[in-house]
Formats: sequence, structure tokens, C-alpha cells
Amino acid sequence: MLLNINTMFNRLEEYVIALLLSAMTLITFSQVIARYFFNSGAIWALELTSYCFAWLVLFGMSYGVRVGAHISVDAMTRLLPVSWQRICAILAVLICLLYCVLLFVGSMMYVYIIYDFGIPSEDLPIKQWVPYSILPIGMALLFFRFMQVLVQIIYK
Repeated sequence: MLLNINTMFNRLEEYVIALLLSAMTLITFSQVIARYFFNSGAIWALELTSYCFAWLVLFGMSYGVRVGAHISVDAMTRLLPVSWQRICAILAVLICLLYCVLLFVGSMMYVYIIYDFGIPSEDLPIKQWVPYSILPIGMALLFFRFMQVLVQIIYK
């Protein structure tokens, strides 16, 4: 059961990333066609593409942790005994978790302020807190992935 939920979560993450990348490509392509062939185009397209890119980056961070795509500098830790390597890895993940918590709290405060003031989006007919909500969502996803890494290191 837990494996199926994890697999579904992984697939959902991949589908959202693919959807965002596809949306960015289609929006940008349609705007290029509209501008160069029809001398028109929507003002909101650049803003929507920017929001899609931000969502893509923040979903991509957690995906990168899941697939091990982030770089790690382990030249010094490889010189240590295996038990100390594990301790260093656990310490590094704990620091990453603390980073996620700090950014999550800060982003929640930021999104709440934007929500509270009711700031509208510049060119889209939505409130700005809606696209900015990816900040705490992305940090929560990243926290979840780092927790998976921590469990993997501990029980390895």
C-alpha cells in the first residue's frame, strides 16, 4: 500500500513537471507565431510562462533529490571511514531539512501577506498568492524528499 502511494506520488510529480514544461513551450511558441505572423499576442503570456517556470523549478528541486541529480561534493568525506561518512551524510541532510523548514516558514509568511493584501497579478485575472503558493508547496515537497534520503541513509 505504501509503495503504491509512493509510486503514485512519484508519477504525479513527473506528470506535473511534464505538463509545466509542455505548457511553457506551447505558450511561448504560440506567442512567437502570433507576434511574427499576425502582429498580435497576449500580454499575459510572459507572466504565465514565468509562473510556470517557477513552478517547474520548485517541483524540479524535489524531483532532483529523488533521482539523485543534485551534485554533491564528497571528496573529503570519501577519505573518512564508512561510519563517519554516514554521520556526515546524516548531518548534511539534517542541514538541508533545516533549510527547507526555514524557507517553508518564510514562504508561508510571504504568501499570507500577499493573500492578506489581496495583491492582483499584473496581467492575469488571478490574485498573486495563487501562483506564489508554489513556494511553500515546493519547500514541503523538498522536505519530504530529504526525509526519504535521511531514512534511506539511516536504514542502509
